[in-house]
Amino acid sequence: MSLPAVLEPYPRTDAGAAALAALLGDPGQAMLAFDFDGTLAPIVDDPEQAHASERSVHALQRIGPCVGKLAVVTGRPVRTALRLGRFAEHDGLSHLTILGQYGAERWDADTGAESVPPPPAAVAEVRDALPALLDSLGLPEVRIEDKGRAVVLHTRLLDDPGAAQGLLEGPVADLARRHGLAAEPGRYVVEVRDPSVDKGAALRTLVAETGMRTIVYAGDDLGDLPAYAALKGMRDHGEADVMLVAVASDEQQALMPRADLVVHGPDELAGWLERLADALGC
Repeated sequence: MSLPAVLEPYPRTDAGAAALAALLGDPGQAMLAFDFDGTLAPIVDDPEQAHASERSVHALQRIGPCVGKLAVVTGRPVRTALRLGRFAEHDGLSHLTILGQYGAERWDADTGAESVPPPPAAVAEVRDALPALLDSLGLPEVRIEDKGRAVVLHTRLLDDPGAAQGLLEGPVADLARRHGLAAEPGRYVVEVRDPSVDKGAALRTLVAETGMRTIVYAGDDLGDLPAYAALKGMRDHGEADVMLVAVASDEQQALMPRADLVVHGPDELAGWLERLADALGC
């Protein structure tokens, strides 16, 4: 089928265009999944104020009843994503599942059921060791965010956030390894977490559970690479039609060459979702 003009920008790959056509042709067999920060919510100086875009949430309210599944797959705890997204407060999102902490936590809108297992003890051990490490590096002003199952170091508010992140990455990775954890860089952050969970495995499990045949996934940062890899593997093996969306920024371009569709920032994604709702007649 030809794609409606309202959906510009179009996917730049044949595989992406085929997945979008499949979504429009049979939305009941489609899942739309999203990262949270930098995708549904803008990146801000204080991560506790990173509220989801009202435009995106309203567009998802329209789209939700038309598609088989909506998902938010985030490094945030599910309770934080619920608070910042206000997803439980909106009609039209009964098909939504939030997979938090890269899939270790889960919340389902249709039942309100929440699964939040206890965090690994190693995360608390790393968190307690970080202030001394930061002092030794001359970076005591780096902000430490405790996410329970992960701990995040933020350099965004420093005078030279990129240089500070560069100084942090090696020593923090060494500290994480000593505790059986992994250190993952992002947009002026370094996150220490359990390496046994990632967005790719979380998405594969959700796709298998729901049986969806068309998957659209949007992300913006390095933590989304496992999701990209898992979904591309599913596409390559004929398991699903897949469209990968990169929410581009000046801070991170790793997803762009891998993406079928590129939008520039959460506002442009929100506009595209509004146009998708129009095209679906939702």
